[in-house]
Amino acid sequence: MAITQALILLLTFVVVEPAVGEVPTAVDIAACNDEAPHAVKAGAASPTIGDQARASRARGRAVTTASPSDGGGASADPQIHGMDAEGAKNADYQAAYRSCMRRKGF
Repeated sequence: MAITQALILLLTFVVVEPAVGEVPTAVDIAACNDEAPHAVKAGAASPTIGDQARASRARGRAVTTASPSDGGGASADPQIHGMDAEGAKNADYQAAYRSCMRRKGF
């Protein structure tokens, strides 16, 4: 039993890559900002409650500025890092952008 548990633990470290906290590159950001409007038009986006809340906050601001919680600019969440400020006002756009970033490994 102990050998089996040790083997499973060892395989977990071999098979699972450690999270390194990578940040999307400018190329990743541009590609996802280009792809998101097409996904929205195709109806391929599935916004979450978080997408809707961020979009509502982004629409509610008088002056569009990037903030870590609303998309655009720097963000602690790599799936919304660099999101277009206008796109951040649309929950479908946010969902499409996040989906693109996930496919890129973020």
